[in-house]
Amino acid sequence: MFERYKNLNGNSNVFVYEIGDNYISVIFHGTNKVYRYSYSKAGPRHVETMKKLAIGGYGLNSYINYYCKKLYD
Repeated sequence: MFERYKNLNGNSNVFVYEIGDNYISVIFHGTNKVYRYSYSKAGPRHVETMKKLAIGGYGLNSYINYYCKKLYD
């Protein structure tokens, strides 16, 4: 189930996210495409960091752009 991203800094492009055991899925504003970042493609360290950022509502978009932009399934 997707949850709305809190966007605490007010300028994130992340709209909603969904957390699974070994992945995080993200939908960005202005698109209906689901970007799934999994252990197998992005790696456990990146996925777990993105989960924490998503729950915290801050820094997810920047992290994806810097570390994982092309690592979605």
